Amino acid sequence: MAAFETDVLAGFVLARASAGLADSTVSGDVGHLDQVRAWLGRPLWEMQPADADLYFGRVLREAAKGTRLARAQALKTYFLFLELRHQPEIHQLTGHVVACPIDEMNRPRGGRGAALRIPPSTAQIDQLFAGWRSDLATCRKFAPTARNYAAAKLMADVGLRINEVRTLDLADVKWGLGRFGKLHVRHGKGARGSGPRERMVPLINGADRTLRWFVQDVWGHFDRDHTRHRAPLFPSERRNADGSSGRIGDDRLRAALAEATTRHLPDWTAKLTPHVLRHFCASQLYSGGMDLVAIQEALGHAWIATTMHYVHVHRTHVEDAWIAGQQRAAARLKGL
Repeated sequence: MAAFETDVLAGFVLARASAGLADSTVSGDVGHLDQVRAWLGRPLWEMQPADADLYFGRVLREAAKGTRLARAQALKTYFLFLELRHQPEIHQLTGHVVACPIDEMNRPRGGRGAALRIPPSTAQIDQLFAGWRSDLATCRKFAPTARNYAAAKLMADVGLRINEVRTLDLADVKWGLGRFGKLHVRHGKGARGSGPRERMVPLINGADRTLRWFVQDVWGHFDRDHTRHRAPLFPSERRNADGSSGRIGDDRLRAALAEATTRHLPDWTAKLTPHVLRHFCASQLYSGGMDLVAIQEALGHAWIATTMHYVHVHRTHVEDAWIAGQQRAAARLKGL
């Protein structure tokens, strides 16, 4: 069994190296695993949530925040490896079912919560994009202005991160999937630096109309070859060596949103960022009746607790929900 445990750890090291991680990163993860293994006194795959509670709640209680977070992440990555590669084998040898002991209840948190980002109201966002649309008729450079508008609208409609938007290819728009079409987000942010996490995002909330307009009426101003491999969905004005358009940078998209906000929503100057648009999207989807699990999937969060931080409800939401509940109860009683 000791030899098997050593072989499994060696396989983990090789897998992480093949994923392109630096030797120092892999070595650091192994060091964290060794520390936990020495404390546990038995193979790590036998570690239970109660063991993790004890370890992080007492042994590492006074450790630096970075140490706690790094050790928890190393454990989660190792257990993911065990589940993918060795779960049947471990069960056959030991009768133990591999399950990560780090869950939403005991995962170490940072020293402070993320800054609260209260997004603008629906009326304010409508005002911003209405003004931005009107600029298209008079702006000096139609194509870049339309591109910036479409990218920002996508962030507000389906909650994409700015890096997810700029790394989309034309081929990532899957018009035939689902009822509205879907976006294949290949460069989604992984939890705590775990690497890109892919997901499919439905083109709900009007995002399908925005993208169809952009692809059909605007994209051709940048490039004529829709079939080119890795053609960016949101091109730059700059050309590659072969004459094709490059990919837009996040600085340009941030600057465009800031400029449009200054013109059309001045009260939010220097406050409305792409990430605040993501909070706005989550809040609007929730207000529209979408449940938290669906919003979590759309935004690409690993933990539903993170999604809850993104949802900001109107100040009368609790009262409105209570009244709606009373009306439903009254309707049921009336039907009896």
